[in-house]
Amino acid sequence: MPRKRLASLITIVALAAATAGCGGSNSSSDPGKPGTVDKIKVGVIPIVDVAPIYIGKEQGFFAKRNIDLTLEQAQGGAAIVPSVVSGQYQFGFSNVVSLMLAQSKNVPIKVVANGNNATGDPKKDFGMVVVKDPAIKSGKDLAGKTVATNTLKNIVDTTVKQIVRKDGGDPAQVKFVELGFPDMAAALDAGRVQAIFVVEPFLSSALAKGWHTVGSFADVQPNLTISSYFTSQQEIAKDADLVSRFGEAMKESLSYADAHPDAVRQIVTTYTTIKSDVAAKMTLPKYSTDIDKASLDKLSSLMVGDGLLKQPADTAKLLP
Repeated sequence: MPRKRLASLITIVALAAATAGCGGSNSSSDPGKPGTVDKIKVGVIPIVDVAPIYIGKEQGFFAKRNIDLTLEQAQGGAAIVPSVVSGQYQFGFSNVVSLMLAQSKNVPIKVVANGNNATGDPKKDFGMVVVKDPAIKSGKDLAGKTVATNTLKNIVDTTVKQIVRKDGGDPAQVKFVELGFPDMAAALDAGRVQAIFVVEPFLSSALAKGWHTVGSFADVQPNLTISSYFTSQQEIAKDADLVSRFGEAMKESLSYADAHPDAVRQIVTTYTTIKSDVAAKMTLPKYSTDIDKASLDKLSSLMVGDGLLKQPADTAKLLP
């Protein structure tokens, strides 16, 4: 599956170059006409990470900037990247490892806003490795085990490998399988995998079963940047004003979400199947308006060590 995605990304690079001057976006923006409403689509994942954009839509942060927002759900950021570059979505949400990997292949994308960050507490984070077997006591015990990740070669398996490595285990001995977040708990319960890496709201549901954790995003770096919102270079060339307004709306949405945790817990129940009693117990990520570049450099270094990148990512080209 990863090879197919990579081939798709490379094909889309050529497609984007060929269609750069031909439109292909659903945006109807004309910066020269004040009041024009842009109808756009954004690819997201049904997890707590994207709560700010749902809140921003509800609070009118996009509408007041003449943006009519439609949010479409996908399984992971690696699947959203091709949809943004092809023009199916004008913007997308993705983990930063998938974005750095795409950028290294010259996929024409650009980050426009931060997504979310780890909590700063390795023992209480919103994304963690969950295990059922009491014999698995720490990260090194994952060597030789099968771990579920939402998409392969993304921030999840990079994080899990570092958790194992820091604990003295061999990350090369960990096997990863791709499962959607909603399907992971059932796979762990049935013994099809020995560990799952889940984020909220699925983390709280898993822990409610009496299972335990052996690592988290914050184990890589306390303020780890997990995700970002991005667009295509084609969209920037076509309508830089829209891209700017989207970025401003996201910053307002992130600030609001970080200051109103109850709003985050409520909005999650509207775009996932999580119930309010479970949402009330969730550990929330940090919604910062700033991208922690040091943590991206850390991830880039790990990606080189794991063989995902041949050389460190050129974050200067990727970041706004």
